Amino acid sequence: MDQERLERILLGGERRYTRLEVAEKTGVPIERATRLWRALGFATVDDDAVVFTDADVEAVRTADQLISSGLLDATLEVPVTRALGQHLSRLAEWQVHMLWTLITENEGLGQDDGQIERLVDVLVPELQKVQDFVWRRHLAAFAGRALASPEEDLEARTEVAGFVDMVGYTRLTRRINEAELSQVLERFEALATEAVAEHHGRIVKMIGDEVLFVADEPVDAAEIALALTERTSSDESLPEVRAGLASGRILSRFGDVYGSVVNLAARLTSIARPGTILIDRELAGELAKNKGYSVRPRRPASVRGYARLRSFALRRA
Repeated sequence: MDQERLERILLGGERRYTRLEVAEKTGVPIERATRLWRALGFATVDDDAVVFTDADVEAVRTADQLISSGLLDATLEVPVTRALGQHLSRLAEWQVHMLWTLITENEGLGQDDGQIERLVDVLVPELQKVQDFVWRRHLAAFAGRALASPEEDLEARTEVAGFVDMVGYTRLTRRINEAELSQVLERFEALATEAVAEHHGRIVKMIGDEVLFVADEPVDAAEIALALTERTSSDESLPEVRAGLASGRILSRFGDVYGSVVNLAARLTSIARPGTILIDRELAGELAKNKGYSVRPRRPASVRGYARLRSFALRRA
């Protein structure tokens, strides 16, 4: 297949400029443009390498305008760019894999360069439409929450952090092949996504055999952990899971979460037995008021960072 023609489709034009020419056209210093390029996750290129398109020039110009207008703080330019690059890189990798699977599973398609190019030419704009739709829906959801509590700090706020992970995952990977492992991960991710969405939470990230989520309300967090535990238990294709939840101030930064509450939830997960949910004292105090749950104290345990970690077992009443 003609690599140059495929690139023109995907990049929206030909490679025309070196990085020095991009800097000259946009008025953005070469050092700053290079920092942004690296932050996006792209390899450094030589000064005389012709790799940039008109779309690259326009993107740098737009980013510069966002800074100069005051809409984006200059100190956040590189962190925001880095977060954008990391998330979109994963999305692009999955989409290329999807395209490659489509090509290889359709007999004859892989031998017809023109047909592949037409497929890519049609598919890319459609993917772009879907991504734009999903992005706008998420914007609306987060904007609604922010406007509902305008006095609340969106970066550091009181939430519940929860981890749910599959027990015996490492042993499982040694017993099954890659196709079977892919099915297990797909099933677990589907159940996790459904449970978190149903109960108004947000998935922060999937880490192989583990999901990290946050929820604004204690009851929502409890229902996510209980639902996921119950559904995996009734699914014979999945190993049992365990969960840990903690409540308190959480720092949200570029789609990820940080702080002692997140660490505590991870430690609680590490000492939970298969099929059980452990919660911290703060969350136990909230959920003990709800007659739908049973909250029972457990013996203190010693884990990394906590000499005597107090935990409570959460069950349905």
